[in-house]
Amino acid sequence: MVKSSISVPRAPTRYVYFVLLIAAIGGILYGADVGVISGALLFMKNDIGLDNQQISFIGSAVLGGGAFATLVTGPLADIFGRRAMIILSAILFLLGVIVVVMATSYSGILFGRLIQGIGIGIITIATPLYIAELMPSHYRGRGLATFQLMLTAGILLAGLIGIYFTNHGGNWRGMFLATLVPGVLFLLGSLFMPGSPRWLILKGRESEALAILKKTRHEDEALLEFQEMQMLTREHAQESHSFWQLLRLKQYWKPFALVCVIAIVQQLTAINSLLQFSALLLKNSGLDSNIVAMMGATGMMALNFLSTILAILLVDKLGRKFLMIVGTLGLTCALLYTAAVLHFVATSPLQGELLMLGLFGFIIFFAIGPGAVIWMILSELLPLKIRSKGMGIGLFLNSLTSAILAAVFLPLIVHLGASMVFLICSGFTFIYFLISWKLLPETKNKTLEEIEEIFA
Repeated sequence: MVKSSISVPRAPTRYVYFVLLIAAIGGILYGADVGVISGALLFMKNDIGLDNQQISFIGSAVLGGGAFATLVTGPLADIFGRRAMIILSAILFLLGVIVVVMATSYSGILFGRLIQGIGIGIITIATPLYIAELMPSHYRGRGLATFQLMLTAGILLAGLIGIYFTNHGGNWRGMFLATLVPGVLFLLGSLFMPGSPRWLILKGRESEALAILKKTRHEDEALLEFQEMQMLTREHAQESHSFWQLLRLKQYWKPFALVCVIAIVQQLTAINSLLQFSALLLKNSGLDSNIVAMMGATGMMALNFLSTILAILLVDKLGRKFLMIVGTLGLTCALLYTAAVLHFVATSPLQGELLMLGLFGFIIFFAIGPGAVIWMILSELLPLKIRSKGMGIGLFLNSLTSAILAAVFLPLIVHLGASMVFLICSGFTFIYFLISWKLLPETKNKTLEEIEEIFA
């Protein structure tokens, strides 16, 4: 069994913080992409002339583009490297923003959002994978949670941008243009990031890998992890099985199946639909103006950011499993409360205020549990031999589920009623809670090689 002898965590090197800062800006792009549409739709709807189905498709387009990207990013990351894919994601994001800003029709906006979605889909695979493979084991949880924190910061930033432009004529093009700033920073920063040491070892570039490990760990930790990586790589090199052949073995199919199921139910909580359509939902519930609805939606985004900070402080102390159990159980209760409000309280300012409270509770529990932990589950549980491809499939299912739900979310509310839609989502969230409680292993303070042994 591969077992680390380093038991007392030591502070990461300054180089780790530098690399983590650059990589985590990718989270800002993801968050800005999800958050900016919430405010933009309030004005895009009338400016372009969109019906509910077109609004839903615009909301789902970025998720659909992301689904396609996540399916191909894993194999491409194995061929060209994690860093190269991160650079490509930044370029596609910037291109997508430009297409949306220049669009004068529904089809143009849809196309631009698809391009953005492809860029974001690459980020969701390449960046957490890169962080997981670069960070020391004792701080990997915080590193991955930092990506989620920057994601929520991006959502909050988009909300603040939305409030500003709502107060200045409702310029939705300006909202999108503002997201170019973090996009350019991410592109420039990614050019200075090193390669993933684990990927370099897989490619036989061991001297480069060791040099990077020595920059990101203390000397003894770097040498020990280098030896562990070499040992595991040699074991994998002796295997000639394909990805699908490997899934016949318990140590591969069990974590892969767990990752796929969690990836699906995470989106059936309706998190992305609620973030994208929150301003519209609050406006339609009885809040009397665009700015009030936008303030409520931005309040959700602020709580998301603050709760994620709390999760980062707790994730390496209380563990991933505990936070997932608390988060999914709280999510279930918040969704049940929201369904009750929409069913028993008539459309009015009171319903809007009570709905806002329910959405606030939803966001807090999501951020503490599934929001912060999902990236760790996807990047930590999968063995090295199937990690990039497995993450690609898991996030493809995650993005596809999210895209389908976003595409039908508003039409479902029209046909079934908002209360029933939230009730259905609470049922899926309860399943999420049971999976977290019964099946999810604890991975805190374990190296990626040690986690592989759990399923061996």
